[in-house]
Amino acid sequence: MATQYPTDNPTGLPTGRAPSLPGEKGPGDPGFSEPPDNIGDTEEPVEVDAKADGLRLAGGAKLAEPKVLDIKFVTEDLGGEERREDSTAKTKFTLQAEVLFPKNSAKLNSGAKARIKTIADEIDKQQSTEVNVFGFTDDLGSYEHGKTLSKKRATAVQTELSQRLGSEVSFNVRGYSEDYPVADNRTEEGRAKNRRVEVSFPKKD
Repeated sequence: MATQYPTDNPTGLPTGRAPSLPGEKGPGDPGFSEPPDNIGDTEEPVEVDAKADGLRLAGGAKLAEPKVLDIKFVTEDLGGEERREDSTAKTKFTLQAEVLFPKNSAKLNSGAKARIKTIADEIDKQQSTEVNVFGFTDDLGSYEHGKTLSKKRATAVQTELSQRLGSEVSFNVRGYSEDYPVADNRTEEGRAKNRRVEVSFPKKD
């Protein structure tokens, strides 16, 4: 479904093409062609005088210490059941509980092992030896029940990972019940996002 914008096509032109200026061709006009993606800068580079006064620091001034930005890349499948976040320091996989377990259960379903194998392969690729596995629930039911269920689910994922990775990898396994929600528990869509298992590990330098 196409995204609706507040302007609601104020130009009155058919959607799907941009209006052209008089005498110009735009998408959809005969003979129009898109420019290639790899067009570079054809202008001559500007020469800079490194000794120019405007480029010098005032007396006694120092440049600030360089900082490394922690840039995060996020990918998510179409239904939102699986999400991957990559930052400078670590990788985190988030799996909704429904793709791993039957309702109110901590027993892995038939499709769970393939998803966990993908995570194990990435841990092995990054040569990580410390892995966090955290379980979470929504806010339905008692807090203590959620605590128990989330811990059992995290343990089930950790057990499958450890069988694939070997004894050199150590795990930190926690169950947080309804704590740290990522969505609104007042809707079923939000509760589904909160019922999850997160697996995170540091990236290789």
